[in-house]
Amino acid sequence: MKLFLSLFFISFLFTSSIYSQSTYFPTKSTWEVKEPKDFKIDAIKLNEAVKFAAENEYSGSKDLRIAILEGFKKEPFHEITGPTKKRGGPAGVILKDGYIIAQWGETDRVDMTFSVTKSFLSTTAILALEKGLIDNFDDPVKNYVWDGTFEGEHNAEITWKHLLQQNSDWSGELWGGLDWADRPPSIGDLDDWKNRKFNTPGTVFEYNDVRVNLLAYSLLQVWRKPLPQVLKEKIMDPIGASSTWRWFGSDNAWVDLDGLKMQSVTGGGHSGGGMFINTLDMAKFGLLFENNGMWNGTQLFAAEAIMEAIQPSIPNSNYGYMWWLNKPGDRNWKGLSENIFYAAGFGGNFIVIDQAQNLVVVTRWLEPSKIETFMNKVYNAL
Repeated sequence: MKLFLSLFFISFLFTSSIYSQSTYFPTKSTWEVKEPKDFKIDAIKLNEAVKFAAENEYSGSKDLRIAILEGFKKEPFHEITGPTKKRGGPAGVILKDGYIIAQWGETDRVDMTFSVTKSFLSTTAILALEKGLIDNFDDPVKNYVWDGTFEGEHNAEITWKHLLQQNSDWSGELWGGLDWADRPPSIGDLDDWKNRKFNTPGTVFEYNDVRVNLLAYSLLQVWRKPLPQVLKEKIMDPIGASSTWRWFGSDNAWVDLDGLKMQSVTGGGHSGGGMFINTLDMAKFGLLFENNGMWNGTQLFAAEAIMEAIQPSIPNSNYGYMWWLNKPGDRNWKGLSENIFYAAGFGGNFIVIDQAQNLVVVTRWLEPSKIETFMNKVYNAL
């Protein structure tokens, strides 16, 4: 097994070097556009995919405050506690070898991106591991965050990996959010939900923003500085992202660290907040991951970190470290490669990465149920 993994990793790095040699990297202000035919891609079919994305706009309100309240109305006590913003229309960009081969909508418009934020959040965890702020993702978080957040027999078992894979089953309250009230089961009532049976950490996947925000809070404790600052210095500035993106938290999510007041950010826009960003900056982030953490000759984080981040978790074959995976399972896009991984957010926001094809696809405000059809149309053009 060890030999297999070693050979797999050598192959992974070799493939990574091939990608990096053939990839174009945009500057902060310039991004070269090429025709699909330059890559033997069918322009007519690609235009059909773009037309499909433009014509299948997310059906929710453009006033995202209304869309959020409507989308999570079944959750008890749910309220908006962070900033929101009215959204634009469908937008997107498709990259081949780093070049733009298709784009639509207002690609420079800053919009909420909801749970796509989670993939930015997990990146700050990878950076913390590489910096030595976290020794191992299998370490219990209580060894790093000792303020009572992880007290108790159940919560004390939770590791960084459990938080990253959304299978921690952490129990508690954070910034007024109750773990059991976030996306509760479709059956039962308040008493059933409050008095639920605990699952052993690492055994049950549950998409839960309270626990995602707990990861953000825990990372703030080890970084000792705001995560948007970490992301800006380590990732967004080096890849030439614009200065227009913002990463917000809840209005009440402020803590005192080392004599300074800092905001703990959210991993999405479930109650407002999260990443506000334009399409092109999302594409640059995707291009960094498509190239295994390397940007124009500079390795911003190790290639093996991405390999680890996109390994299927035990309770959910379609989920890694806050990246969705196109593996066989409940969330598999039929007809497409199992090696695709992607970030996904409420309202139809996606960053899709295919390293084998040297392809990055960003689409925004696409009706979520249409993403599989859209991606198949893109691949039909290749």
